[in-house]
Amino acid sequence: MKTITVQELKSWMDNNEDFQLVDVREPHENEICTLNALLIPLNEVPERADEIVKDKKVVVHCRSGMRSANAINFLEAQHGYDNLYNLEGGILAWAREIDDSLEVY
Repeated sequence: MKTITVQELKSWMDNNEDFQLVDVREPHENEICTLNALLIPLNEVPERADEIVKDKKVVVHCRSGMRSANAINFLEAQHGYDNLYNLEGGILAWAREIDDSLEVY
């Protein structure tokens, strides 16, 4: 599984890289803090996989990196994705290392 650090993701954002950001947390978690990603809760990934692009890099994140890893494993095995990156440490790492104004839970 390919991974990306929060520093690398910040660099992609700052440099206007062309990628999709997908959040697999639950809606109530997204309300607490967000990176303004496409919200597809983990349990909806199977039926909403077609919303995740295959023609550019996709960063998948959750709270700590476990659910996003599960989503990536599923998408790679069942749908043939090869362009997915798991955000190491999830939004908790983002809040700790990039934007400490985010509320963590």
